[in-house]
Amino acid sequence: MIPNKDIETHVTTVAALKPGQRAKITGFIDHELALKLMEMGCLPGAEVTLKHVAPLGDPLCIRVSGYDLSLRKAEAATITLSQD
Repeated sequence: MIPNKDIETHVTTVAALKPGQRAKITGFIDHELALKLMEMGCLPGAEVTLKHVAPLGDPLCIRVSGYDLSLRKAEAATITLSQD
């Protein structure tokens, strides 16, 4: 079967973003960590922008819900995104 590129959406995580890229949060992989992340403003439907990555690649600084938030790369990898 050949995928239809017109209806295909790209799903990734915050950890895979490049600085300056934006995407919308669609959900979470780790449901235990999800509550903590939602309390910090990472809500499904919210736009997230990767602002900075530390020199060694961890932690990451994202802009979400009107403020900057630093996350470990492992935490960022649990936030799923849609870039459509």
